[in-house]
Formats: sequence, structure tokens, C-alpha cells
Amino acid sequence: MSRAKAILIALDQFINAICGGWPDETLSSRAWRWERDGGRAWPRKAIDALFLFDPDHCRESFESERTGRQLPPELRELNSPQ
Repeated sequence: MSRAKAILIALDQFINAICGGWPDETLSSRAWRWERDGGRAWPRKAIDALFLFDPDHCRESFESERTGRQLPPELRELNSPQ
């Protein structure tokens, strides 16, 4: 992962934490969970619209969080679903 991408993800997680979300989750993942759990759909739609070349951005972010793809390689094994 590039340094620039890592910094953008860290800023995203920081903003999510400021807004009351989990500190290690991105806004995209949170928006997917919110819609999935019966909350508002507009945050997910707005975020996905920003990523023109990735219309499933929020779902993919959620899956990345769930499977630990954002973790360092040596920690991914510990986080993998059993």
C-alpha cells in the first residue's frame, strides 16, 4: 500500500471516529453497515457515487474490514474468519 493511500485511509478513519464510529473503520464501511442494518441509504449512495470507477466501493470496504485486508500481513492470519 502506498504511503498516500495509507494516509487517506487514516484520515477517513479519523473522521469516522470524530463522527462517533469505530476508530479502525472507514466511513465507507460504516455507510454499508448502516444501510444493511436498516438505516439510511443515502450515505452509501453518496460515497459510492464519488468513486466512479468503483460503484461497489462501500461494500468492498466493509468486506476488507471484515476480513482484515487492511491489516499488516502478519496480523491477517489472526483476523481471518474461522
